Amino acid sequence: MTDWDRLWPAPAKINLFLHVVGRRADGYHLLQTVFRLIDLADRLRCEPRNDGRIVLANPLPGVPPETDLVLRAAQALRAATGATAGVSLHLEKRLPMGGGLGGGSSDAATTLMALNRLWGTGLGSEALQRIGLALGADVPIFIHGRSAFAEGVGEVFADVVPPPAWYLVVVPPVAVPTPEIFRSPQLRRDTPAIAAADWRPGFGHNDLEAVACSLYPEVARYLDWLRRYGDARMSGSGACCFVDFPDRETAQAALLALPQGMQGHVAAGLDRHPLLESATA
Repeated sequence: MTDWDRLWPAPAKINLFLHVVGRRADGYHLLQTVFRLIDLADRLRCEPRNDGRIVLANPLPGVPPETDLVLRAAQALRAATGATAGVSLHLEKRLPMGGGLGGGSSDAATTLMALNRLWGTGLGSEALQRIGLALGADVPIFIHGRSAFAEGVGEVFADVVPPPAWYLVVVPPVAVPTPEIFRSPQLRRDTPAIAAADWRPGFGHNDLEAVACSLYPEVARYLDWLRRYGDARMSGSGACCFVDFPDRETAQAALLALPQGMQGHVAAGLDRHPLLESATA
């Protein structure tokens, strides 16, 4: 099997906490968070082309090509390196859009890492992260590939090691637009900052959660149900929410107890991205 035959995983992330600690003069919010990857993932297959074109084989419904992050990532890598090879990109989508799990950002990161390998462009992680940051603030963490305390607009990392955990991730039937949450006058923007070294498991909360629950009552309903099992939190700007368990069996039992109509997945926390070494070799 060659690299061209591979399925390249694009894992989800959850935010173990997410605080808004200020705002820059240009309007960007200053954040502190801990990103953790989980083993729920989209998958990408790349097919070589002889005509030099970059083609998205299965466009996502409702997503124009000019805004599709997989296509934009491939084009950005070509622009940064002068690569001329063509490729057809086949994305197997499992992560919900507007779910706060970083699906689009992870897809973009995996596209960069996969094509860096397949096209032989030879960029290291930091160079790929710089390209990724221009695509979206969450793209670099997936290229970084480890659990990390992040701050700034989400691009400054300090590695952390969360304890092993299994997560029940529930998926409310709504897509939450991130800009809508950050525009809200109800959003708290002055949570005190901490040093990365002071983070501990269980610390903090998600400042975006109250706004998302107010605008999307389904998020609040799913959170309320999850909280019977512990300190449930929303991930990112929503809509997905999670709670942790010490083992797969108890997480699976909670999944089976979901009320009819509620959707969810059990996923393990990942300490490393599956592509961490191979994609920059």
